Amino acid sequence: MNAISKKLKEFEMERGLPATAIGLKEAKLAFAHVSFSLVALLIGGLCGLLQTLVRTGVIPEIAGIGYYELLTAHGLMLAIVFTTLFIFGLLFSFLGQSFGRFEEFPRRLGWVGFWFMMLGVVLVTWMVLAGEASVLYTFYAPLKAHPVFYIGLVIFVVGTWISSGAMFRMYADYKREHKGVHPPLQAYMSIMTVLLWVVATLGVAATILFQLLPLSLGWTDKVGIELSRTLFWYFGHPLVYFWLLPAYIVWYTVIPKIVGGKVFSDALARMSFLLFLLFSFPVGFHHQLLEPGISAFWKYIQVVLTFLVIIPSLMTAFSMFATFELAGRRQGASGLFGWIKKMPYRDVRFLAPFIGMLFFIPAGAGGVINASHQLNIVVHNTLWVTGHFHITVGAAVALTFFGTAYWLVPLLRGRTLTKQINRIGLVQTMLWTIGMLFMSTAMHISGLLGNPRRTGPAAYFKDSLVADWIPYHVAMAIGGTILFLSILLFLFAMFQLAFRAPKGTEEFPVAETEEAAMQTPLFFENWKLWIFVTFALIAFAYTVPIWHMIENAPPGAPGWKLW
Repeated sequence: MNAISKKLKEFEMERGLPATAIGLKEAKLAFAHVSFSLVALLIGGLCGLLQTLVRTGVIPEIAGIGYYELLTAHGLMLAIVFTTLFIFGLLFSFLGQSFGRFEEFPRRLGWVGFWFMMLGVVLVTWMVLAGEASVLYTFYAPLKAHPVFYIGLVIFVVGTWISSGAMFRMYADYKREHKGVHPPLQAYMSIMTVLLWVVATLGVAATILFQLLPLSLGWTDKVGIELSRTLFWYFGHPLVYFWLLPAYIVWYTVIPKIVGGKVFSDALARMSFLLFLLFSFPVGFHHQLLEPGISAFWKYIQVVLTFLVIIPSLMTAFSMFATFELAGRRQGASGLFGWIKKMPYRDVRFLAPFIGMLFFIPAGAGGVINASHQLNIVVHNTLWVTGHFHITVGAAVALTFFGTAYWLVPLLRGRTLTKQINRIGLVQTMLWTIGMLFMSTAMHISGLLGNPRRTGPAAYFKDSLVADWIPYHVAMAIGGTILFLSILLFLFAMFQLAFRAPKGTEEFPVAETEEAAMQTPLFFENWKLWIFVTFALIAFAYTVPIWHMIENAPPGAPGWKLW
């Protein structure tokens, strides 16, 4: 750490800024990602609101834009574009804080990756809004979109690979210059996150390039549905942890600083991220428990492996609440729960992520239910799953990203978080919390009543058998409206922080590690070993089932354009 401190000190003297600041060029790269992620948030949020109102029957379809176009745009803009752009902007910021100024080559590579992502987003959005790609967020076969849609997805993914390559290069340069020294915790976690993303996207790239794009271009007339879904969910479940890991970085390294504490254990934090890498991949079959062509044995294996992912999640929960208790005791708290009174609830940088942590408790429990075969039969393809998705990504992740943005945006723009904008942030956070409670609770309950997901305007609500669903759809519409108001308030706050707030230097909150924590073992840095173990687990979980899918492949299905 002495080498790091020296480098940051030199950087401080050069710019006349605190050691927690990052370079201007690095800040521009990070802010470009973050700012365009906010555009995606606005578009996705608007489509989500309209989709909810159309499905409930409050409003008719607007300007010829169908329900499934809105649903596809909502899912892609929020679950893919908003999250990915914000995450890459945040990770570039973490690396800028950890390593100082980037070398010219990786910085240019980061910009190339950004513009590739932008081109991909434009192509995908164009096709969706033109009605040529109403295939939903999962773009399941045999639904067929325009070739440009799949080309846009490929370009977007390639852009993320280029940006990931830039980060790998920065990390490798640091390792080469500091042999035997642990890179900063935020840097280690950032690289683990992009490594997970790159390995995960191999599956979705395979199904697009070798199945869906040839089908769309007319080069093939049929597609193997089961194989396509398997490749998608090889990607789809690690995607959840790609969303969560940056939030965990904030929880582990930023929140302790904000609450006046320290990182409970550097070793525990690194180990939890390593376990997420190992256990996130060989579990995709728990999304396919009702697929008839997959052996029960392999479903059982992947369900067991799924429950192993609970271990690093519980490690994270333990670490966070230990951090809160130690910080509270430093401030004079006593008793088992005395620390609760000492937390800075009036600081949006803490409140939003903290509420996200609380949401993740029922979200994690719901994940265990979804991965359990007997219980999955009850909730499969119902709005229960959509409710689970919303409190995982839409609450735990989104609220953490919101709280992060209140210090990240002014830091990148050379401005400060004012008391007024902090108050706006508190109101915006509570609006999001209330809206998500309305929406996700209604989704969970109506899902248990059999309410299906992925269904359009509910004309069938007139049937007395499903009349019990109607109040829950009204609650979803109310929740969606509150959530959209929260998005508008958040974007207003971000505009103020980026362009109107007083100029100054916002602190990059990075906590130190507790003095009594154990020393971090060097084997966490054995990347060759862990990458090998990761692919060995993938090969164990997928080789035989995929071989059976290819060897015993059904005739396949023609592509369909239904909407």
